[in-house]
Amino acid sequence: MGFKLLILTSGPEGEPNGAFYSEDWVETLESLIPDIDITLCNKTKEARQIIGQFDAAFGYLTEELVKSAINLKWLACPQAGPPKGFYNETLINSSIVVTNIKGVYSDHISTHIMAYILSFSRGLHKYIKKQMNSEWGPSVPTVHLPDSTALIVGVGGIGKETARLCKEFGMKVFGVDPKTRALDKIIDKIYLPSDLHEILPFADFVISTVPETPHSKTMFSENEFSLMKHSAYFINIGRGTTVSLNALNHAIEIGEVAGAALDVFEIEPLPANHPLWTHENVIITPHVAAEGPYLEDRRTDIFINNCIKFNNGEKLINIVDKEHWF
Repeated sequence: MGFKLLILTSGPEGEPNGAFYSEDWVETLESLIPDIDITLCNKTKEARQIIGQFDAAFGYLTEELVKSAINLKWLACPQAGPPKGFYNETLINSSIVVTNIKGVYSDHISTHIMAYILSFSRGLHKYIKKQMNSEWGPSVPTVHLPDSTALIVGVGGIGKETARLCKEFGMKVFGVDPKTRALDKIIDKIYLPSDLHEILPFADFVISTVPETPHSKTMFSENEFSLMKHSAYFINIGRGTTVSLNALNHAIEIGEVAGAALDVFEIEPLPANHPLWTHENVIITPHVAAEGPYLEDRRTDIFINNCIKFNNGEKLINIVDKEHWF
């Protein structure tokens, strides 16, 4: 059968996709789908002139490009959470089916989250700082995980794997997610986002895996932190825009929460003069929770499999709800 595929090899600002596009794709696809017609393009101006003839595309489309893509039926997004503006109004209102690569990071990010939890539970974040000062200090308080509750806000692939790991340490696990789905035994109870304030006071670890959506901006701010236990820790590996850093810093300073671990931030890099750098009960990692092996293979598997499905007229993997961006 075959179809016409445009692969955009540059990012939203004209920067190379690098880790997202693989040069092996063309040869692999041509061997699996003999009649496929693939074009590589690294310039937006050039793409604008030719995109109207393609059935499918991989990459970042500006709103202008979407308007020119009169025959496009499928757009493969290179990321699980693309940059602001990817889900523009024209794309949302179009008939174009969008897929993403969700699921490729779940094990790496959930392990990162568990490292945060274990560090807080055993006081390692404080001992490391004592070590830097050659200080043989007294013991610090610990958290007994089997007596603790993890509240996971955003129970997708990352959230479910995090819940599984928490259960391995004997923790009780609650979830918050707009898609109330049948979950196996790893989640003790799942709540709707409208119930977040009701459940926050019961959590010892509040873990946000929430993506950037039209409704998630600063969903954690003064009010949310004031509802948490004073002994609770806040963890964010979702998107930086979901958390007010000033509100979090204030909550830590006045003791409303015990501490925080952050891998994503409202502003990246986090400014060197931001007070969050100075708190001994804050762990900061520079947006690296997703790092790990096999990512390129996993991205490739999703894209190649979707190309085969698209060619065969089958339902694609990881179809996005464009209105909600995930």
